[in-house]
Amino acid sequence: MADIIAIGEADFEEQVIREQLPVLVDFWAPWCGPCKMIAPILEEMAVEYQDRLKIFKVNVDENPELAGRFEIMGIPAMLLFKGGALVESFVGAMPRQALTSRIEPHL
Repeated sequence: MADIIAIGEADFEEQVIREQLPVLVDFWAPWCGPCKMIAPILEEMAVEYQDRLKIFKVNVDENPELAGRFEIMGIPAMLLFKGGALVESFVGAMPRQALTSRIEPHL
């Protein structure tokens, strides 16, 4: 079973930029309704794609420097990295099919 791990500034470079697998980073906050709506979808995807994709969460309230670095203006915001480079970004809760259609081409 793949767990979605919370990361911050201290481990972002190691966990995201240096990772060989594609990485989806979910910028979220505990008070965000749409963030809560998409969380179960991301948890399912973490299990389904565990050998092809890593998923991490960044709490924007606890990591304002990361949110600023990536110009996060709305949440949930998901950034997809491949080979350390940002290749996709999307904002807002969306159905699973819409999310997977944005990620699949990069796997």
